[in-house]
Amino acid sequence: MAVKLFDSELKVMDVLWKERDLPAKTISDILKAAIGWNMNTTYTVIKKCVAKGAIERREPNFLCHALTTKDEVQAAETEELLHKLFDSSPDLLFASLLGHQRLSKAQLDNLRRMVSELQEQEESE
Repeated sequence: MAVKLFDSELKVMDVLWKERDLPAKTISDILKAAIGWNMNTTYTVIKKCVAKGAIERREPNFLCHALTTKDEVQAAETEELLHKLFDSSPDLLFASLLGHQRLSKAQLDNLRRMVSELQEQEESE
């Protein structure tokens, strides 16, 4: 499910993705400690996520369950970024990332491994 989430909504979702199903009160406590949100702010954002279909509210205790995964949101956001800023071209996105970021040897090795695995997959198809 591809749902457009704003930064505040992603903060709530991130708690659920890390901790799994939680009561809204617990999410509120976590976000209060992490970023200083009060309970009303957290509940408002949770309700927006429920309205968008990203969270399901269960009873008892306003239990929150993520209906979308982090991978799904990342894929949708990446696709939007590609279309919006890089003419739907992944190579332009990577060129931009590589041109503006200093990558460690381990990160470069990881990228080489991923490209090699993609090449092997294409060759076997």
